[in-house]
Parts: sequence; structure tokens; C-alpha cells
Amino acid sequence: MKFPSLVTALAKLPAASAILDGEIVCLNDHGVSQFNQLLGRKAEPVFYVFDFLWLGGADFRELPLIERKHRLAQFVETASCPRLLYAQHIEANGKKLFREICSRDLEGIVAKRSRSNYRASRSAWLKIKNRSYSQAEGRHELLTKRQGKR
Repeated sequence: MKFPSLVTALAKLPAASAILDGEIVCLNDHGVSQFNQLLGRKAEPVFYVFDFLWLGGADFRELPLIERKHRLAQFVETASCPRLLYAQHIEANGKKLFREICSRDLEGIVAKRSRSNYRASRSAWLKIKNRSYSQAEGRHELLTKRQGKR
């Protein structure tokens, strides 16, 4: 088990079965993800969720993204689990958001069509990376070194 405390926290969610799409991260005091903290298991991780695919037998994948996000926000709010965080979205001003992301030295943004249904392929979304992101430096070497320890 890679993140036992996170698994324990998520096991208490109010659902017999659910499939959430998201990313496990470690955050600093300002809410900024810290890749090295995650990789080295040096901090408690949280699960940032950005899509809702399944809940108790109900398949949401054919619903538009905006509807899945609405259901996800409600689920996260009622779950009342501090280790489960809802990834906000915006529907306009993407260029302005990206400039702000870069100015704050964050990794980037993911763009998806609000009316699209869920597709497992990466062709359904676009990851726009901050080329100046400071935590990207040396990441490949860290991952390669880490994989060699397995």
C-alpha cells in the first residue's frame, strides 16, 4: 500500500463504490503541490479530484463534464473528508488563468470541453504546462532513481 493514511481516510467516504479521477499530491502551507514531498513520502498526501465516473452502480461517463463536476462537488462537500479536495474549474478566461498559474510558479492547467463525455484517452483533454515551473527541474532524474529502487 503506497499511501496507507490516505487509503484509510478515503475508505470512510459515504459510498459503497465510487470511481473518482484525480491526482494524489502533497501540499505546502500555501496549498501548493510539492512533488518532492510526494515522491519521498515526506508529507501527508491528499487526493485532488477533478472528475466523477461512477457512484454505487451509476455510470456517469456519458454525462457532460460540467454535470459530472457538479455531482462531484456535491459528493466532496457531503463526504466531509479533509483529505479529499475538489479541483475547481473555470469556464472562461483560460489565458488569464494560465498567466496567473505561471506567475505563481505552478505546473500548469488542464483544458477539457465542458460538454464532453468521459474518454479514457488523453486526446479528450489538453495539458498546458508552465515551461518555467521550478519543480520540473530534475524531476525525470528523481523518478528514474526512484524506479530503480523498486
